[in-house]
Amino acid sequence: MSKKWFVLAMVLVMATTLLTGCLSSEKKPEAKPDPAKAAATGKKVIRISIGLNEVHPEYLGLKKFKEEIDKKLPGKYDIQLYANAQLGDDVKTTEAVRMGNLEMTGPSSSPLTGIVKELGVFDLPFLFPSTEIAYKVMDGPAGQQLLDKMEEKGLKGLAYWENGFRHLTNSAREVKSPEDVKGLKIRVMQNPIHLATWKALGANPTPMPFSELFTAMQQKTVDGQENPIPTIYLSKYSEVQKFVTLTGHVYTPHILIIGKKLWDSLPKEDQKVFQQAAYDARDHVRKVSKEMNDSQTAKLKEAGMTVTVLTPAQLKAFQDVVKPVYDEYTEKIGKSTVDSILAEVKKVSAK
Repeated sequence: MSKKWFVLAMVLVMATTLLTGCLSSEKKPEAKPDPAKAAATGKKVIRISIGLNEVHPEYLGLKKFKEEIDKKLPGKYDIQLYANAQLGDDVKTTEAVRMGNLEMTGPSSSPLTGIVKELGVFDLPFLFPSTEIAYKVMDGPAGQQLLDKMEEKGLKGLAYWENGFRHLTNSAREVKSPEDVKGLKIRVMQNPIHLATWKALGANPTPMPFSELFTAMQQKTVDGQENPIPTIYLSKYSEVQKFVTLTGHVYTPHILIIGKKLWDSLPKEDQKVFQQAAYDARDHVRKVSKEMNDSQTAKLKEAGMTVTVLTPAQLKAFQDVVKPVYDEYTEKIGKSTVDSILAEVKKVSAK
């Protein structure tokens, strides 16, 4: 080989090596525990993945949960937190927890209805009149019965965390009545009760992954969406939406879950610590969520959004239109479950 060709070959080898190195450095590390590292430290790795970002109340709750475990069980567990659906969306991470491929996650109750159909009760429109009543019902015996139903499906529900009331945003017009909703193309979760609710209101509900929503609104593929205020604000929907109506049409909690097999393998004393940490973090999430709801609603106005607060009469108009959803889904969810939750709502509302 001539010197010229030898030099050229060496340059190509070096370039290839550099390129490979660059690609390797840009590749995201796999979100899996290193068994050797775990064994060396003596810690058991617990990964917790959620779909929301690092400034959302749920992630702040996970940080609180981790702090409590680290404080009460120092050196025993390596709690690893993953935001932004790094390990998959709610459906994928829940299934991964069931299969033992992930330790914990915190999905909304809605995607869990395919596993425990009774959790669909939380998707019924206008079920809870306020967050205070929602907390009392979920933290009471009726709510605990629903968490217990998850165990036969390979999941252990530790606590209900705040996700909050869902509100409507759109880029077309101010919404004050069901009549204003008619014809709007609204992104919803792939959930039959949500679909039925928006159809009853006259909208064109469009299921779509959360990750695709911002672009869809930006490109006018959909007119709007519905989510709690922190999600609306932190996702910067004010950049692509003009109107928000505080409908509070659905209250769905997040549920902190751990694999049942993993849970059963934990020492009883550790289980107590994990359970209390879930409760302490739940209270923290609820406090932060309230603060964010109040401040971020004002910030949406500052960002140029028209924020509409419905009068009691206007709210009742929405409630009346969606009553058929209860008739259609009570049996599908489980009449005893729906009756139990409604009875608890009535009971705690009277106090």
